[in-house]
Amino acid sequence: MSVSIRLSRGGAKKRPYYRIVVANSRSPRDGAFIEKIGTYNPLLAKDDAKRVVLDTERAKHWLTVGAQPTDRVARFFDAAGIKERAARNNPNKGVPGEKAKERAEERASKAAEAAEAEAASQEETVDVIAEKLEEATPADQATDEGVSASDPAEGADDATPAEGAEHAKA
Repeated sequence: MSVSIRLSRGGAKKRPYYRIVVANSRSPRDGAFIEKIGTYNPLLAKDDAKRVVLDTERAKHWLTVGAQPTDRVARFFDAAGIKERAARNNPNKGVPGEKAKERAEERASKAAEAAEAEAASQEETVDVIAEKLEEATPADQATDEGVSASDPAEGADDATPAEGAEHAKA
């Protein structure tokens, strides 16, 4: 018969309370057990002494007999100094799955397309503004010189000297 040291749940709904028990590995979680060696109350603060209560002598006895603790119970034993627990390392745990990678690539490509579209619209805006400036520049220069933009003949160079003098007097 293989024996395990595990948690057996008690308490009300949403109010868990666990017994640390030695039980046949084939028996149900909350079913028959061989011996109760402690309790675990996850609702208490982590630094509370009553959060995990263990009978260390009985735990050591069952470990020497060959009982296998579950991962959570092994953590309790490690904290109590009963049995050293090897630290686990899973570097791939935080790596996203294939679907998540595909969604991220799609978001990145959509963002790149939006950025390209924004840049293209800004370039078009700059081109339109430049064209308007080029169209408006000769008329603005003519007005600045004192010649109206609507009558270019007044500012023509082939005017007679007498007309030029009249303009100078006026």
